[in-house]
Amino acid sequence: MTVLDAVSPASSPSEIAAQARRGELETNRRMLRLWLGIVMLAIFALVVVGGATRLTDSGLSITEWKPIHGVIPPLSAEEWQEEFDLYRQIPQYQEVNRGMSLDEFKVIFWWEWAHRFLARAVGVLFAVPLVFFWATGRIEPRLRLPLVGLFFLGGLQGFVGWWMVASGLTERVDVSQYRLAVHLTLACIIFASIMWVSRGLAPHSTDAPPTERSHLAAGGLALFVLFQIYLGALVAGLNAGFAFNTWPLIDGAFIPAGLFVMDPAWLNLFENVKTVQFVHRMTAYALWFAALAHMVVALRHGAGSTHANRAMVLFFLVTMQALIGIITLVMVVPLNWALLHQAFAVVVLGFAVAHWRAFYGSYAPTGRLAAAG
Repeated sequence: MTVLDAVSPASSPSEIAAQARRGELETNRRMLRLWLGIVMLAIFALVVVGGATRLTDSGLSITEWKPIHGVIPPLSAEEWQEEFDLYRQIPQYQEVNRGMSLDEFKVIFWWEWAHRFLARAVGVLFAVPLVFFWATGRIEPRLRLPLVGLFFLGGLQGFVGWWMVASGLTERVDVSQYRLAVHLTLACIIFASIMWVSRGLAPHSTDAPPTERSHLAAGGLALFVLFQIYLGALVAGLNAGFAFNTWPLIDGAFIPAGLFVMDPAWLNLFENVKTVQFVHRMTAYALWFAALAHMVVALRHGAGSTHANRAMVLFFLVTMQALIGIITLVMVVPLNWALLHQAFAVVVLGFAVAHWRAFYGSYAPTGRLAAAG
């Protein structure tokens, strides 16, 4: 049934026009949500492939930044040898992979190439529909600046990716954990921002929030998840997951010795393997208790509401992520479990942001629709 079919014969021309515009708005919003959903799936895949690239020590296999020409991989034996010769000049090959064959090099090359190819694909998936929807008037004025901002954030992410790789090409055998953490966190910020915009375009429940501060708790949890991802990136950057593979004790104690042996003390939070892993564990516990408290309050004051139901789902997701993290640790970071841990972190972040955004309702109609209604 079309919008016009639903209009009663007694409807005035202005009411008919308003309903037609409302139907047009809903159609445009569905199209935008579909587009943004595809972009989020591509970013999710990019984060997973990026994790595999890190875990297989493949991130330094391509030693040059060629944003355009780099989309074409080596196509001849000569080109493969040229890439391999460039790799053999960096410390990672000389100190870690000396003697690697060309066929072994191709394995790590393809991981990094796939990561960069996906990054370019995300850019195209975002930019081309953005231009089309803008040119055809399907993007509401309020969304234009945020979407353009996201486009530029994506460009910045490409630069940050190369900045990260460059840190491992001269004096290190791997990339800087500082830069790796920035790279992953920025990817998650972009993902979360797209989720925020997309959720605002969707219909929302009219249930009242459980408490007046429920939206603050939801926002705090979303930011807490993002912070925990940052800490996890530091763990990955230091290969800290391969040390102290027991739980719940770490190095034989719940609070081990040697957490602040570096001077100045703050340096331990970023460069001491034991301290970085310990902090990641402790914040995981804190996040779990915060999600539990959020759920309990929501159920106590609004049992049966969509807000309370989402709080329950969020607590379940946080619990699952904690269990995956424990299994990954005690199994000494097998590739499949480590990738699941990283991928599920993005799932938890996406749901936490959607849960937070739901407290604010859908975007109100603007422009011609507002004038007509």
